[in-house]
Amino acid sequence: MSTPFTTDAVEAIKRHMNDDHAGDSLIIVRGMGGRPEATSAVTSDVDAEAITFTIDGGELVRVPWGATLTERAQVRKAVVTLYREACDRLGLPARGEH
Repeated sequence: MSTPFTTDAVEAIKRHMNDDHAGDSLIIVRGMGGRPEATSAVTSDVDAEAITFTIDGGELVRVPWGATLTERAQVRKAVVTLYREACDRLGLPARGEH
C-alpha cells in the first residue's frame, strides 16, 4: 500500500491509537470493519487509503478512510469520522472530544 507517511509518523500514529484510543479502535472495527463480535483491536498499520487493525490477536481488518489521505494532519480527522460513523451504526453515543 502506498503511504504519504514516514515510518516514524506511522509508528507515532499507531502508538497514539493503541495507548490513548484502544476503545475507539474496537468501536471502529465493530462498526466499520464488519466485525461486531471483535473483543480487541490494535492499530497495526496506517496508509493513505485505510487504517488496519489486528483483532483478537491475529486477524487483520482494514477500514478505508473514505478518501485518499495526502498528509499526516488528515489522519486525526479521518479517525474521528470513522469513530463517529461507527458509533452511529452501533447505536452508541459518541464522545464529544477526541
